[in-house]
Amino acid sequence: MFKQLFLGLIAFTFLACNAQKVSVWENFKQAKKSGTEAILPDFSFAGYKHSEEGIPTVTHKVFDITTFGAIANDDISDKDAIKKAIKAATKNGSGIVFFPKGRFIMNTGDDVLEPLRITGSNIVFRGVGDGEDGSILFFDNDLPAKDPKKLWTVPYGIIVSSKGKNDFLTTITSDARRETFSIEVADASKIKKGDWLLVHVKNNSQDLIAYDLQPLKCEPEWKSILDKGVVVNERHLVTDVQGNTLTFKEPIHYDIQHKHHWKVSRFAHVSEVGFENIRFEGNWLKEFKHHRSAQDDGGWSILAITKAVNSWIKDCTFKNVNNAAKFSSSAASTAININIIGNLGHASLSASGGSTGILLAKLQDTAGMHHAAGVGGGSTTATVIYRSEHPAHSSFESHASQPRCTLFDNVTGGFFLGRAGGARQNLPNHGRYLVLWNYNETDEAEQNFEFWSTKTWYWKIVPPIIVGFHGAGTTFKMDEVQILESLGTPVQPTSLFEEQLKLRLGTLPQWIKSYLN
Repeated sequence: MFKQLFLGLIAFTFLACNAQKVSVWENFKQAKKSGTEAILPDFSFAGYKHSEEGIPTVTHKVFDITTFGAIANDDISDKDAIKKAIKAATKNGSGIVFFPKGRFIMNTGDDVLEPLRITGSNIVFRGVGDGEDGSILFFDNDLPAKDPKKLWTVPYGIIVSSKGKNDFLTTITSDARRETFSIEVADASKIKKGDWLLVHVKNNSQDLIAYDLQPLKCEPEWKSILDKGVVVNERHLVTDVQGNTLTFKEPIHYDIQHKHHWKVSRFAHVSEVGFENIRFEGNWLKEFKHHRSAQDDGGWSILAITKAVNSWIKDCTFKNVNNAAKFSSSAASTAININIIGNLGHASLSASGGSTGILLAKLQDTAGMHHAAGVGGGSTTATVIYRSEHPAHSSFESHASQPRCTLFDNVTGGFFLGRAGGARQNLPNHGRYLVLWNYNETDEAEQNFEFWSTKTWYWKIVPPIIVGFHGAGTTFKMDEVQILESLGTPVQPTSLFEEQLKLRLGTLPQWIKSYLN
């Protein structure tokens, strides 16, 4: 099966790159009509409620932090008041933790330096605006690393997470092709419509590793994939159960071969958790140096939404931070209309931890974080970075540990080797189906840009699909791309995400139109 898929991929790549007979967009439309396999993944399911609905303006009971003791603009910690408001909203089963106008402060010298935690669904942090005259949550001190020798162990200041654990349910019994919607399992008796499931595998079979990296070869230093194996974690919503056949809302994005021992587990999660109209402000004022210290890499890490579905960050600003925000082990969630300003820090926004279908949209990174918006590890899948901008001195993140199937759609900013991130043992930086669509490069042009660099160990990306790449005049090594179309000139459709969503729904949803106006 996989040998045939590989040969078919190479044949089509040759036609697309050299003969230019059928564009990847035309191929996608034809495949949707005929029910055959498209080259492009379907990214249209990314985002809150699979982008079929806009983020709601919820009308839960309001828990104003000032009624719990918070006082604006007094330089006295409001952390306990915020914790009490979260506790009351959680006990209520839902709630808006409301931040009035003014500057509120936490993690002062009097506070226990630990994260604020949200472990319930239907909790929304809401302010009155993310400007200087809006609602400001100021993080005075940085949080210490759990292990000072491990610079990445600094916790985020606010952590959303379910208390539940993922429970194994059954095994997958038949092969299933990528971009299809159904799987066969041994026993579906504990699964029903509306369940969120984790479809996963961890297997170091040589044939699976070869398939995962094709047409490239695994390097001996990549201990993670060699020893632990190919890791896939996709999170899916069940729409139908017929016998032992499960049908999902969104397509699977990896070819499943049941001989590799694929499993299905229940995905423990919270839902409908949001952050909106707030300015999150850190106290990071030093000159940033990558990997110099735990403080540089993570001291003021602000917001981590983990083990969540249908959740969001919207209309927020992050100022003077090391890491702004991330979705980890989550699904069908959105960050939109986000500004990152102030001092340059470590990382912008990302999807990581095996998240599926995260939409990072309308991000404006004027701080120029070392890593611009992108993806982390844990086999993160179907992330969309959409209509976002970062400065010429920064470039996108792709932090190894097996992210796959990522779309950079109408991104403007720097584009160069070496900013993806990731430890050597966890390479490559990105797996199959990295798609760059109408990427506008603003730094200096490079000739014969490499995705599998011979100059350094820390830049290894499985050949991507590049369409409409323009701006600086960069060219690419043809043997290191899967498909290259319209180099130097933007293409139609302008946005792959928008057009795939329009094709699926019949019309572009109003919530997108409102953000484009």
